[in-house]
Amino acid sequence: MVRATARHLLVDSEDKCNEIKEKIENGADFAEMAKEHSSCPSSRNGGDLGEFGRGQMVKEFDEVVFSAPVNTVQGPVKTQFGFHLLEVTGRTE
Repeated sequence: MVRATARHLLVDSEDKCNEIKEKIENGADFAEMAKEHSSCPSSRNGGDLGEFGRGQMVKEFDEVVFSAPVNTVQGPVKTQFGFHLLEVTGRTE
């Protein structure tokens, strides 16, 4: 079974999500951005979601996590919770 580890941050607007993504792409630390901006409880761990399998996260999230390149920030990804930036930190088949 495929497993992945990922981190994310959650904000309420696509614009804010894009602004933060640009900061990260220009050298800002993902974990620091998550702590500062994310409304998810995972923000206190720098957005770390730990390890999970396919189907454990919402569909939109799942699709990106199990297809995106590792260690590349993806997003904005829209779910019923808001807009996410996410980064797959590892994946095992």
